[in-house]
Amino acid sequence: MGKIRLLIVDDHPVVRDGLRGMLERQPDFEVVGDAGDGREAVRLTERLKPDIVLMDLRMPEMDGVTALGEIKEQNPQVQVLVLTTYDSDADILPAIEAGAAGYLLKDSSREELYDGIRTAARGETVLAPKVAARLVGRMRAPAEEQLSSREVEVLQLVAVGESNSEIAKQLHISQATVKSHLVNIFGKLGVSDRTAAVTTALRKGILRLDE
Repeated sequence: MGKIRLLIVDDHPVVRDGLRGMLERQPDFEVVGDAGDGREAVRLTERLKPDIVLMDLRMPEMDGVTALGEIKEQNPQVQVLVLTTYDSDADILPAIEAGAAGYLLKDSSREELYDGIRTAARGETVLAPKVAARLVGRMRAPAEEQLSSREVEVLQLVAVGESNSEIAKQLHISQATVKSHLVNIFGKLGVSDRTAAVTTALRKGILRLDE
């Protein structure tokens, strides 16, 4: 097998440079390019055909999950390995659902990153221990606590104070659909209002507020 061809995607130039320098020291890795946002990542993946895309999640222009979905749709053979600082359900679940080959955190050791890349290149799934624990925890959680990825998105926007009309606009859905999601969220969490829903979701680790 030849070298594993890598595309690095992160909106911080220092992170991209650091990853490139670190990865290029491995004899079986070849960094073929890097991108600063999701839109550029989609373009470069189509042009460069890497084996692995190392994808951050929160970026300008196009976020990582959206880019991930487009990459998998256009180039299903490309493995996308998420590498991010975010480990909440609201970040992990949409990425996994979009087709991520794995989910690693930026506090991983070099060896964990190297092994994760090689594992993903073999077509196997790789998860950081914290992420695996979260997913197992969700599987064990009572059914009424399970929120869909869309319900988590709605609740995230509720948590930052957005109105139903703003949520509808940002998610490109109707206000009636937003209300329907909220009813489902309240029922699953066993609460009766927006504040209690956010508080309960934070306590259960379903939601995390980042600065």
